[in-house]
Amino acid sequence: MIQQLINRYKRYRTERFLAQTYQYSYAFVGMGQHSLTNLYPVLHNLGVPLKYICVTSDRKARLIERKFPHVKATTSLDDILADEAIKGVLVSASPSAHFSLASRILQSGKSLFIEKPPCQSLQELDALIDLQRHYGSPIAMVGLQKRYAPAVQILHKRLDKEHLISYDLHYLTGNYPEGKALLDLFIHPLDLVAYLFGKPEILACQQVSPASYIIMLRHPNIVGTLELSTAYTWTTAEESIKVCTSKGIYSFSQMELLTFEPKPSSILGIPYEKIHKHNKTIEDLYARNNFNPILPNNQIYSQGYFNEIQSFITSIEHGHSSILNDFTTIKPTYEILMGIDRFLQNPVEIHIESNLQHNRNN
Repeated sequence: MIQQLINRYKRYRTERFLAQTYQYSYAFVGMGQHSLTNLYPVLHNLGVPLKYICVTSDRKARLIERKFPHVKATTSLDDILADEAIKGVLVSASPSAHFSLASRILQSGKSLFIEKPPCQSLQELDALIDLQRHYGSPIAMVGLQKRYAPAVQILHKRLDKEHLISYDLHYLTGNYPEGKALLDLFIHPLDLVAYLFGKPEILACQQVSPASYIIMLRHPNIVGTLELSTAYTWTTAEESIKVCTSKGIYSFSQMELLTFEPKPSSILGIPYEKIHKHNKTIEDLYARNNFNPILPNNQIYSQGYFNEIQSFITSIEHGHSSILNDFTTIKPTYEILMGIDRFLQNPVEIHIESNLQHNRNN
């Protein structure tokens, strides 16, 4: 009897996966290491009908058609945009080319997924928002996948119910000579705190090396500090955050471990732990299981890539949006990115402006 139930459940799970098919066709612009490692595997697992791959050279196009004979490789974005069967275009190219590519795709009226950063400035972001509205592109999504990470979703729901006090974030890597660390790398932690805590204001910012920053931000209900640096090493790169609330401390590491440590009670303001021995308890809210090699335990899933791409495709196929990171939602992220440059150029003026705005809000 038990074995029959197990077999029935396994059959149901397999049939449910096979029944998830798609009616539209899609195209991908770009064939870099990030795409091959994190994005193409998701499309393959979902069974998304990928009709075109667009690259910059004829030689690479020929290699793609030999490697993926079911896909048409092209060097012409115009061919893709002229094909009415294509409903969505995914872009992961050079960051400097993203704004131009995004603009052309939005003008075609097709849905767009574009890797971060989608553009180089707040003015360009506003231009993309205007293009989406003017040409009626139904979906425009930015590849900031950490919003879709399971641990981030759990933390986001828990913090909604908490009285927040402070947070401390560290995003530490090795040298990044291939681009702009602030825009290409640090957009991730800055977007994460904007998503978790609301629109940020800069209280203080110190650039301690060419691509290392110590920043203090104020959000509507919490203040936090961030260390964003490429002065460390890629071998032991770190991404961690601690959030202090009235009830306890949340610790979040590498998108793979989320814990909660309740604070000990107090008597008349006196910490009970100073009077009596306190047995510390830590609640595991999320942890990636490295033993069982199934999809939810794959880093592509725990880092948010799978849910991000699936959300984009599902929104197009079913005509409704479940997007967490469209162009309008990342405006606070771009405002803080641009604000860091302004602050470093004139810290006194920005600090006074920020305090005046805070006083007006209160």
